[in-house]
This record gives sequence, C-alpha cells and structure tokens, in this order.
Amino acid sequence: MAQIKAIFDEHGVIYDANKNLPDDKHKIQFLEALAELENNECHRTKTFPVTRLHKVKGVKQAVYRADVDKISGWRIHLQYIDGHQHLKDIIPGSKHDNAS
Repeated sequence: MAQIKAIFDEHGVIYDANKNLPDDKHKIQFLEALAELENNECHRTKTFPVTRLHKVKGVKQAVYRADVDKISGWRIHLQYIDGHQHLKDIIPGSKHDNAS
C-alpha cells in the first residue's frame, strides 16, 4: 500500500478551489494534483509529472507551486513546514506573476 504524505489546509484552499474553479474538468484536475502531492513516492523520487511541483524563485520564504492545469494556468501554492505540506492558495492563470 502506498504511503500518504499529509496535506494541511488551514486557509481553506480546497473550499476555494471547489467554489472558484470554472468547471468539473478543472475540479477533477485539482483532485488529481492533490493526489499526486499526497503520494510519498513522488516526494521520494522528486518526480511530479502531473503538477510539475517546483520552488518559486525570488521569494524569501520557501514557497512551492503545483500546476492544476498548465494551459489555463491554475496553480496551487504550498509550503513545507516541519516536513508537512501546507496549502496556501489557489491562483487562476490570469492572476499569477511570471516568477518561475
């Protein structure tokens, strides 16, 4: 059985995603992204084919970005605090900056 890496949602990102994502296709992609982020094997191998998880450059705090949908630009921002993932925000493509 696969090990699960916990995700904490103190900021209501899952609720916001359900409310703000434009359609069911994006909501399913969001759930697939969360599933990949929970998959400990992805973290062990540092391979994230669905979300392309990467550290945001140019910020002091260690903030990571995970794609929900690359084409439309929907992204999840998260941080690792004490080894646990904490969801911080979900951002539509029209509102994110150009930081990579």
